[in-house]
Amino acid sequence: MIRAARRVQEIQGATFADLDRKKKGFTDRTGLPVIDFSIGSSNIPPMDAVKETLSQAVQEDAAWQYSLGPLPEMIEAVQDWYQNRYGVDLEADEIFLLKGSQEALTHVPLVYCDPGDTVLIPDPYYPIYGTAPRLAGAAVQFMPLKEENGYLIDFDAIENPDEVKLMYVSYPGNPTGAVADDAFYERLVQFATDHDIIVLHDNAYSELVFEGETGKSFLAYPGAKEVGIELNSFSKSYSMGGARLAVLAGNAGLVQAYRKLLDMTDFCVFPAIQQAGICALKEGQAFTEQVRNEYRRRRDYLIEKMKEAGWNIAVPKATMFVWARIPACWSSAQAFTDALVDQAGVLVNPGSNFGKEGERYVRLALVRSDGEVQEAARRIRESGLLETGDRSQ
Repeated sequence: MIRAARRVQEIQGATFADLDRKKKGFTDRTGLPVIDFSIGSSNIPPMDAVKETLSQAVQEDAAWQYSLGPLPEMIEAVQDWYQNRYGVDLEADEIFLLKGSQEALTHVPLVYCDPGDTVLIPDPYYPIYGTAPRLAGAAVQFMPLKEENGYLIDFDAIENPDEVKLMYVSYPGNPTGAVADDAFYERLVQFATDHDIIVLHDNAYSELVFEGETGKSFLAYPGAKEVGIELNSFSKSYSMGGARLAVLAGNAGLVQAYRKLLDMTDFCVFPAIQQAGICALKEGQAFTEQVRNEYRRRRDYLIEKMKEAGWNIAVPKATMFVWARIPACWSSAQAFTDALVDQAGVLVNPGSNFGKEGERYVRLALVRSDGEVQEAARRIRESGLLETGDRSQ
């Protein structure tokens, strides 16, 4: 029998076939579609200028040759954007382009970790954080994020920090929607410096911070470039998820080590997509504000309608997700999720998919229309699932 390598066999992930079966079961019984909040794929189209730039760029014959590195104009656009947006100066060798942040989140442990090294990841966490270190043969050590602490890392609770090689950090955070203040980042830099730890800061939701606050860059803090790197994505800020474009920036040695791996195993981003990215960085300030305002409006509408249905949800400060505590009458996030889709035709993502600390939560993506949100709230209210549960009180 042909078997995949153990590293692949041990990958744990959501069973999409099971979700599809549950969705089909509800639709077959009722004739109604399932309202799906489970996947965070933006349904806001990119700005017209980005689409037009990409359309024109693909007509250039030179765009279809192998891409051996970032376009000089792309590097300059990133430098200007980081300076204008965060006040951060970047040299050309401190920047590399990615086919989306997921690429680096997956490959970074291969670049910086040897088998047996320890990687710190938050819990709850975006799933690739837990998978990537194991693919590199590294050990994972969790940093529990508690609601009562604003889902911030408790540095004092981290055991054996001198044995850690790399740590994943992400604020604004998926799935919690938490943000971090200046004091947190200053402590992070000091912690990494004291214990010789590489920081990977996943900054995908920097432009989706609400209530008048502004998303921050890890690299804006003194000493950050000495200890780490940052990812910045075009997927959420500019609605370019399908184009697969992101930036890796920070410590030059870390960036060039990453580039060494990619130069051997892959080519750089399609030049036409780079041209679209340049357009987004140069012309997209008003667009990102519109996107931010729309997600804030969607957040408020969903929370209002769910409250009317009897489900009180804490208001997230950022991202395109709502992290909702499940009713106390339910034994687990998975049990609540299964009941929602089976009985109400509403699909959410169980918090247990994001780690042990997500056991009492579910995540809802802000990707449904107002009408669908209203219908989902009606179904949930009429199902009685918020009061019945699967265990006696």
